[in-house]
This record gives sequence, structure tokens and C-alpha cells, in this order.
Amino acid sequence: MKKIILTLSLIVSSISLFAQGTPHVKVFSNFNYDIDADPEYAFMEFEVKRAYFGYGYKLADGFTAKVTFDVGKNSAGSNYTAFLKIASLSWQASDKLNLSFGMIGSKNFKFMEKAWGKRYIYKSFQDQNKWASAADAGANLTYNLSDNLIIDAQILNGEGYNSLQGSDGLMRGGAGLTFNANDISLRVSRDIVPRTMYSDDYESQYINTFAMSYSAYNLSLGGEYNLRENTSNVIDNTSSAFSVYANFDIGNGVSLFGRYDLSESEDANEDQWNIDNEGELTIIGVEKQMTKGVKVALNVQSYKAATLEGAAEAEAVNTLYLNLEYKF
Repeated sequence: MKKIILTLSLIVSSISLFAQGTPHVKVFSNFNYDIDADPEYAFMEFEVKRAYFGYGYKLADGFTAKVTFDVGKNSAGSNYTAFLKIASLSWQASDKLNLSFGMIGSKNFKFMEKAWGKRYIYKSFQDQNKWASAADAGANLTYNLSDNLIIDAQILNGEGYNSLQGSDGLMRGGAGLTFNANDISLRVSRDIVPRTMYSDDYESQYINTFAMSYSAYNLSLGGEYNLRENTSNVIDNTSSAFSVYANFDIGNGVSLFGRYDLSESEDANEDQWNIDNEGELTIIGVEKQMTKGVKVALNVQSYKAATLEGAAEAEAVNTLYLNLEYKF
């Protein structure tokens, strides 16, 4: 870990000596404690979950380049592996039109991630449950239809930023519409993953999302509803989920927050085909802005797994977290 951070820091520092760009660093870490267990045997640990190292540079004629490395856990087993997350070139073609190409940030859950605003504590639903990737190789377009209405579209490899394009060479695409008013924002979007096999049992996967956020005075709240049709291209395997959050600012950089997620599934026979990955998540906590670029949050995260209809409810698993985000 130390070698990776040192190497990436030297790269960013070296680049900044030769160009008037903007380096950026963001780190997520935490301490967590199993509050359900006997104190003598309770599991506890310190974690550094993610570290982002990047650099952005504004070129001439509306072009902007950005590179970001993501250091985190690798599915192959390494806890600290550096991935190229962003390597994009963006062009502000006009006051209304923006185009991006390369390894770009995806649009699938960006609206909700920004509205929730606490990625260092817990990911937004689609990100946490791997319905989509935060970044991928591809291209996107954003066009301002008016001061309040924005349309966007994207076409991606569909494999995520830590994988190459699949052997079938099929793309993943989507489009969305966002409305922004003084205190409220609304978004509707549709994501499409084409099928790889052509038979009666397979069909293209669709993810339909409706999300909103509201902010006024000291209160902000929002939510999203997601419906995934033909999950993994298996016809009639449906997944649905909603996520809601609220944040209340009590002053002096301190806020109280909460979040609730619920996920369900159903197939053509009305069975819960994905029950092992379903359940209810509840987060309640307090957050403090310590200084510019530093946030800390004390919270309890409770997860209760789904059970079959008519079966006894599962017991909730409760964990105490102290989360820290620092960026510069």
C-alpha cells in the first residue's frame, strides 16, 4: 500500500511541475465494530477502503483531460490494487453540448451518489449491489435542452473499469433526462444490456430508474426506485429496489442523517429467485465537517437478510462505524 501511494503521489507531483493542471487525492477509511457480539469476542478493525489519485488539465478550445487511479480491493485477492478508473478527454463543444470519450464516469447512479453525498460511508444502491459500474470505457453526451432540463446518453463496453471488453464485443447503453429547479431535482433513466444468447429464455436486460432530491434550509432528502428487468439477460427475472435518505444540518458543521434500502426479486413463477442478495439496510448517524476537505461520521449500519414468504424473519446484523473522508 505504501509503495502504491508513494508511486502515484510522485507521478501526480511530477506532472504538476510541468503543467498548470489540478491534482486531486481522496481517501476513505473507517473503524468498525460488531456491536451484536459478546464484547470479549466482537470483531473490530481499521480499514482504508479506497484511495483516489488523479490529475486534471484544461486544454485549449474547450478540451479537458482527466486521469484518476483507484486503489482498493481486487477480486483476485489483493486488498490494495491500483486500477485506472478515469482516463477521459472531454470537449465542451458549445454552451449546451459536452462530449466525453475514453475511460469515463458512467451516468447510471451518478445522480443518486451526488445527492446522497456520503459515498465514504456507503455506496449508492446500484453501485453497492453491482447493478452497474462507476466507470467504463466508452463515450457519453450531455445536452442542455434548457436552463432546467438536461438530456444525456452513453455507450460503454459494459465490463467496468477493471475489466477488458468481453469476447462477445457487445456494448451497454443508456439515456437519461434530468430536471433541476430551485430546490428539487428529478431524474429518469433507462439502461440496456443486450442479450448474448438468442433463445426463448434470454432477452435484453433493462434497468429503469426514477430518482429525486430535495434541499431547502437545513434539510435535504431524496430517494430512488430501480426496476431491473430480465436480470443477467434471463427473461422474467425481475429485481426491484428503493433507497431513501435524509440529512438535517443542526449547525456548526454537524448533521444528522439516515438511510433505508429495500431490495426484492421475482421470477415468472413469482418466486424470490435472488433471495440470497436481498434484504433491508438501515443507516443512522451523525456527521461532522472538521475542516475543508475532512469529514468524519459516527453511524450504525444494520442489515437484515430477506427470507422466504411465511418464514421467520432474519435477525439484523448491526455494526458500529467511524468513517473518515479526506481530500485535497
